[in-house]
Amino acid sequence: MSYENLIADLHVAMQNEDADALQALLDELKPADFADYLQMQAPEDALESLALLPARHGALVLGHLSITQQLSIAALMPDDDLAALLDNMDADERADLFNLLPAPRREPVMGFMTYQSREELIHLSSYPEGTAGAVMTSGYVTIPSRVAASDALAILRYTAPRAETIYQLYVIDGVGKLVGVVSLRDIILARPNTRIHDLISTEIISAPTDMSQEEVAKLISRYDLLALPVLDERERLVGIVTYDDAMDVAEAEATEDIHKSATVGKLETGVGESGLFMLYRKRIGWLVLLVFVNIFSGAGIAHFEETISAYIALLFFLPLLIASGGNAGAQAATLMVRGLATGDVGGRDWGRLLGRELLVATGLGLSMALAVSVIGVLRTEVDVVKVVAFSMVAIVIIGSLVGMILPFILHRLGWDPATASAPLVTSIADGVGVIIYFSIATLVLFP
Repeated sequence: MSYENLIADLHVAMQNEDADALQALLDELKPADFADYLQMQAPEDALESLALLPARHGALVLGHLSITQQLSIAALMPDDDLAALLDNMDADERADLFNLLPAPRREPVMGFMTYQSREELIHLSSYPEGTAGAVMTSGYVTIPSRVAASDALAILRYTAPRAETIYQLYVIDGVGKLVGVVSLRDIILARPNTRIHDLISTEIISAPTDMSQEEVAKLISRYDLLALPVLDERERLVGIVTYDDAMDVAEAEATEDIHKSATVGKLETGVGESGLFMLYRKRIGWLVLLVFVNIFSGAGIAHFEETISAYIALLFFLPLLIASGGNAGAQAATLMVRGLATGDVGGRDWGRLLGRELLVATGLGLSMALAVSVIGVLRTEVDVVKVVAFSMVAIVIIGSLVGMILPFILHRLGWDPATASAPLVTSIADGVGVIIYFSIATLVLFP
């Protein structure tokens, strides 16, 4: 049955409160698909729909909803019902939702939660936002190093229902220090009396609790890990970050970088759920700053008023030239920002890249100068065409170099290179382009 038909049948089952039909649909619909359906409903209706689901299934669905929808639903629930739902959520998702609840409500809700959930919540909530500790989960399986493979399987049967992943098992010593990892496959294939310490791999890729979540996602991606163990300062295992959580982190970081590239501040929620004032506040700061940056363009035009008055045809090519410089700069900045973000290039590479960018920008400028010259000869006199051609080469080169260098400067200062955004680079390139264009025009046309 297609997804559209499943959603249609789900809607009918919900309206009729048909528990049998709903249960049959739950066997076919993934929690993420069910969440897509609830996301379109009002919080009151979504809460009624969740109430029809088994507790664990309802918690999985809730975890796939946007945080705004989660909070709206939570606000309508009594403390004991919300606590029951939190008990059934994955530990990291539980912590995310709990930390965003209004402060006066947290203690009453926690009072209804199970002891294990409370302890996990206190533990995960103690780490700063944006770190490995904040995004890790306690849903993992540990095995003592001295037990046999048969005993390890018995431990796994007992602990697996609470674990997010069981394919990679973590072997610890008597004080909780991580000494190795072993795959479920190796345990299953081993002889029952084989000791776990004979099966483990001690080449462990791990992260400290204070590592940034972006670096954690990069580690998981680089080494194709299902999960990354997180260790405290004593190298004790305190949690894991699973690949699906790393994907969420990577998506959030990419979204933040895209917003920065357009000089938009970080949005706490999705753009579709952000209020008018939040959207205004996150955009106005840079726009006002760029207004003052663009004043230099106007000042440059005013300074060369006599040149413009004598050759009015120069104005025809002005938008074309400064836009070309801005576009070339934005391209260079985008390549460098992404290269720095992925580790493809580093701060020490700027000299080598500068020489390469100069050659590439010269080629781009010459090609674009040739193209604009074809238009120029049909529009104005030869001397103006020369000015436009020389200016195009110079402006594209300067714009490209500004776009390439600015991310490295910000990186060196400890700022996010994504701040070297297209609007910022374009504004700088515009002001410089105006001065270059009319300076060349003055030198060529008024020898």
